[in-house]
Amino acid sequence: CTRVSVRPRISSSRLSVMAAANANFLEISKAFCQHYYNVFDTDRAKLQTLYQDGSMLTFEDAQFMGMQAIMTKLTTLQFATVQHQVTTCDAQPTPGGGILCFITGKLVVDGGANPLMFGQTFHLMPTPQGSWYIHNDLFRLNYT
Repeated sequence: CTRVSVRPRISSSRLSVMAAANANFLEISKAFCQHYYNVFDTDRAKLQTLYQDGSMLTFEDAQFMGMQAIMTKLTTLQFATVQHQVTTCDAQPTPGGGILCFITGKLVVDGGANPLMFGQTFHLMPTPQGSWYIHNDLFRLNYT
């Protein structure tokens, strides 16, 4: 295995401008992650306030556009209970004041003894009211 060094293509001044637009991106990402999975695990229907009509979810190989389609998918998943156990939560600032969040962890479904591994990416965008919504949501189970 050969290690390749890759230099960032974003200049340090550009990166500092992006980070300055949202200096608290790491804290916001971690707080969002905790909130999202707590709501998902206790009352999925309440997640609708986090999505908008322009939001998109990719769940495994299926795509869902808009809050209604996303909520239909999330509220009709075939399990009675679920518990997310977050392992990692990484974040980066994005242009337009957004935050890209990448989460890995385990899902305990219906009290099962063998948790499923998952990865999920959120692109959070600010609202005019000063909160956040999920613009993009990508979810994938890891079977290996």
